[in-house]
Amino acid sequence: MTRLTDLSTFADAQRHFSGAGLWALFDGDREHLNIAHECVDRWAAGPDRTAIRLAYGDGTTEEFGFHALSAWSSRFAHWLVARGIAPGDRVAIMLEPSLPFYAALFGAMKAGAVAVPLFTLFGPDGVRLRVDDCTPRLLLTNAEKAATTGDIQSVETIVADDAFMEALRPYPDRFEADTRADAMAMYQYTSGTTRDLPEAIKHTHRAVVVVANAALYGTGVRPGDRYFCPSSPAWGHGLWHGTLAPLGLGVETGTFSGRFDPALLLKALSDFGITNLSAAATHYRMMKNAGAASRWTYGIRKMSFTGEPVDSDSLTFAEATFGTRLCSMYGTTEVGVILADYPGADDFPGRPGSLGKPVPGVRVAVIAPDGSECPPGVSGEIKVWRHNAWFPTKDRGTVDEDGYFWHGGRADDVIISAGWTIGATEVENALLKHPSVREAAVIGVPDPVRGHVIKAFLVVAEPVPVAEVQDFVRTRLSQHEYPRIVEFVFELPKTPAGKVNRKTLRDREAAREAS
Repeated sequence: MTRLTDLSTFADAQRHFSGAGLWALFDGDREHLNIAHECVDRWAAGPDRTAIRLAYGDGTTEEFGFHALSAWSSRFAHWLVARGIAPGDRVAIMLEPSLPFYAALFGAMKAGAVAVPLFTLFGPDGVRLRVDDCTPRLLLTNAEKAATTGDIQSVETIVADDAFMEALRPYPDRFEADTRADAMAMYQYTSGTTRDLPEAIKHTHRAVVVVANAALYGTGVRPGDRYFCPSSPAWGHGLWHGTLAPLGLGVETGTFSGRFDPALLLKALSDFGITNLSAAATHYRMMKNAGAASRWTYGIRKMSFTGEPVDSDSLTFAEATFGTRLCSMYGTTEVGVILADYPGADDFPGRPGSLGKPVPGVRVAVIAPDGSECPPGVSGEIKVWRHNAWFPTKDRGTVDEDGYFWHGGRADDVIISAGWTIGATEVENALLKHPSVREAAVIGVPDPVRGHVIKAFLVVAEPVPVAEVQDFVRTRLSQHEYPRIVEFVFELPKTPAGKVNRKTLRDREAAREAS
């Protein structure tokens, strides 16, 4: 059987992909498999090589190999067993990317416990809601966060500092992981506000095989890549696509730790010799706005984005700066990656602005309200076929005659104004082309005549007249697709994953209307 990692063309992806081919990339089988073994221990059996590179917000860097990752995660697994942590018990980990973070993440799964990564910027209420929901036996965090979460009586809080790591050192540096493939490995909370707790997505160990499909065709990971994903491993992109997928294929990966700085990210991409970059659309926009890209040279050959559509100016910047095609990777935490632009496939003619085509083995369609498949060019909801039914993504879109999918905004981000259907994303992209606009978010607000009108929230670099912004959009889209109301703000509300939180803006407007 041809190994899927040996193939890079779109034609080969269609010709050779199979579920058996995915499983052949791993040691485990459909009965017994362990994520920590697949991502760490099996690669530590040979000569040592780099596993993870970290760029810190203070400008320093660090890297460690598979040998260190295997040894420290084994020590942590033995430490858990010594404390009576049993298979299936939850272990919450609220740490920035670091050796303690990865030791705990993989060590918990080695021991058969369930790892629960938590975002380090959660406040006490956000942590408490998640702890109450998943009822972990332990919460590992740093000293600063421990001071704010210490009053959560339902969980023991452990400070994972240098002293903690030294306490782990006497434990054996080998641990034989033995878990069923369908045993629970990880709980992952999607981004949301502290007052509206999103449901935890529960992943078994076999999920590492499923995510390899996204690595092969969404981020284009192949042996020999120097891969980097600056997204936090508390979220799906940074965890599955930035950490588990590349390590599961034996590919070194890197990320950013601490307060994000786009100039330091650019420097790390150059210093680390990164060849494959996968980032959120927001990261590319911030790198563009930083104005620092010309200070360094880069060796990136494959490049992808996810999270939300990228605006055309950021796309142009990325491709001009890094010298390669910026490829879309689309999916959700619930369904995984379902559409991709096949980075590294020279025979795949990407279409800027599209979401690409379905990854092998996945059926995707645009579905009308009556359940039928929409013909090319007709808007509906993007859905994926799972378990003999269409599963919703809650995103609208279209598919063209050549099979490329196009994003039409979240299903609840569509604005109906005077009978016109308007996509928030389209208006935001037009606003971002204005030289003074740094960030933009658009929602619909009630209007007694038109039902709803477009309201734009703008972060600007310098004062700009409202009429100028309105005319700028009107002349680029159409006479009805422009913000009739404009509000200038210092910052936009974001989800913890960094996406603009339009729901927060809608809730604020509703409260303002009610008062």
